[in-house]
Amino acid sequence: MTTKPKIAVLGAGMGGLTMAALLHRAGCDVTVYEQAKGFARVGAGIQMSPNAVRVLRALDLEEHIRSVAFQPRYWRNRAWDTGEMQFELPLGSEAEQRHGAPYLLGHRADLHAALLSRVPPASIVLDKRLTDLSQSEASVTLAFADGSSAAADILIATDGLHSRVREILFGAGEPRFTGNVAYRTVFAASRLGGLTLDDNCKWWGPDRHIVIYYVNPRKDELYFVTSMPDPEWKLDSWSAMGDLDDLRAAFEGFHPDVTRVLAACPAVHKWALADRDPMPRWSAGRIMLMGDAAHPMTPTMAQGAAQSLEDAMVMARCLARFGFEDVASAFRTFEAHRRARAAQIQVTSHRNVWMRGRTDGGWLYDYDACSAPLDEAAPDAAE
Repeated sequence: MTTKPKIAVLGAGMGGLTMAALLHRAGCDVTVYEQAKGFARVGAGIQMSPNAVRVLRALDLEEHIRSVAFQPRYWRNRAWDTGEMQFELPLGSEAEQRHGAPYLLGHRADLHAALLSRVPPASIVLDKRLTDLSQSEASVTLAFADGSSAAADILIATDGLHSRVREILFGAGEPRFTGNVAYRTVFAASRLGGLTLDDNCKWWGPDRHIVIYYVNPRKDELYFVTSMPDPEWKLDSWSAMGDLDDLRAAFEGFHPDVTRVLAACPAVHKWALADRDPMPRWSAGRIMLMGDAAHPMTPTMAQGAAQSLEDAMVMARCLARFGFEDVASAFRTFEAHRRARAAQIQVTSHRNVWMRGRTDGGWLYDYDACSAPLDEAAPDAAE
């Protein structure tokens, strides 16, 4: 192997860019292969909990993210119709002092752009859809739909719920559709006509919910995302549009704060909520799955991106510890450290019980991917 390891990262989402940024900083020759032809500012929010912000801090992105994101004072959970408080988790300065990092709410595109800024533009190749791959004891070869190919010393696959790498390594299998769909959008708060909303609130109905929060420090844009039954809809494309009349009818009878937000909404996207059961292994030879490719989860704990960032940091630390001459030990340690934590978050997210009643988030938010001992498995999660 050359003195400058050649690493292929498949997928330029949050986990893929974080992985590439960390490996580039470590002196590796990294190339990110992304099937999209470009990056669009899709209307979606993202919650960056303290465990995720620690990774951003390590990439010197914390101050920038603070400048473009909103730091809520709390996460409120209310009854769908009366608005009665079911549980309020203090955030703001109290949570920052407790967990050692802030809890931030932002626009997904702002976080993506920040991570993108840490990867050299020449290291990202667009319009590369993987069709096949092969590997030897020393390298991995990727084949793309345009007829091109690429070789690397190792492959980190961050290619999402429908991972082609996962399919090739472990066999085809449909994701587990929950029977629920999510509507989501970002729009101008001025459309609310002066309505004052909670900083961050989840409204719990009998079989559906909606989460509403601001996405910048000016509080002039807000985001909402729902979960509601629609078992016939199985399209999980982030670009698919939803019907506003259907959405509003589905939340008829909810608290006036909710119905006013939906009435003001100009357009929505719609996608099917899906996940998979935890996997017994994530790697084969010189290939490792990470993020949604390894442990896709529903968004009810707001941890999908956070877990991808944790993965990237722990993987970078494992490779630094064992070196590229001992990839097997690096991969084995990574899986031993990450699988139990990711699986617990997958299962808890699927049940959709997080924050419905009194919840201690310490086990989730106190975890530090930058310093957690790699000789030990990640701490067992607790509800």
